[in-house]
Amino acid sequence: MTKIITTIAFFICSLLSAQTQFEQGMSKAFALWGEGKNTEASAMFERIAAAEKNSYLPNYYVALINTTGAFTEKDKTKLDLMLTKAQDALDIEMIKDQNNAELYAMQALIYTAWVVADPMTNGQKYSVKVMEAYAKGKAIDPNNPRIVFGEADYQLGGAKWTGVDTKPLCVQVDKAVELFATFKPATPFSPKWGLERALESQKNCKK
Repeated sequence: MTKIITTIAFFICSLLSAQTQFEQGMSKAFALWGEGKNTEASAMFERIAAAEKNSYLPNYYVALINTTGAFTEKDKTKLDLMLTKAQDALDIEMIKDQNNAELYAMQALIYTAWVVADPMTNGQKYSVKVMEAYAKGKAIDPNNPRIVFGEADYQLGGAKWTGVDTKPLCVQVDKAVELFATFKPATPFSPKWGLERALESQKNCKK
């Protein structure tokens, strides 16, 4: 009996230790990212992902860091590497779970980065995929603010070429801002980004 209790106690301590290591690692990776050390932060999230198979978050942030970085990267070779790394990380989590709206929002963002990098070459190829990803995410969670805003924002960005009426899209931006206000992340490390961009878009809608 003593052996059993000792074994259980050891197991619980191991779980607590693992959880603490995960939290410490995530906090350190976020700190690096906050300091603008994107490469180091991405590498740390990759190491956490290799050790922690049950959370989608480390690979999600590998994808997010590399994708957001790609939006401002001028070197085509570096941009290609960043978006490939982002897609590879996301694919790992997509294989595990096709019922996570955040993953579809991330997928749409990766496709958007390809479009922004080279609209003439990639616009037609990826625009449909962007909207498909948002549609899948919306089917899972219609009130996810990153899904609602991302879908409207992408269409607003292309409105000058497509000629689409922007008023309904601006209504969706307003809705997204409201959703950001009430959105409760599942964990301290869960995605909560996007409000600043949504507020900026809301201002542009009112001009």
